[in-house]
Amino acid sequence: MQSALSSKGQITIPKEARERLNIGPGDRVKFFFDARGGLVILPKVSVSVLRGIVKSPHKRPVTLEEMEEGIAAGATERFHSYDRS
Repeated sequence: MQSALSSKGQITIPKEARERLNIGPGDRVKFFFDARGGLVILPKVSVSVLRGIVKSPHKRPVTLEEMEEGIAAGATERFHSYDRS
């Protein structure tokens, strides 16, 4: 696929690319360079779109006490792994 650069520095994203990225008028995209210097274009996805994708294994919300217990257990486990080194 190819596209020409306009005098304003704009390009038209070819239809095939827009369809594969599932983007349309008004959608935003992100540009970045990969490790080899190639340009990568990704659709910018709002976090709100991701809501509900991952289902919680719990049937009820976790309490603050349970969160604190989990944090303490993880910290203890991490401390003991450093202690063995």
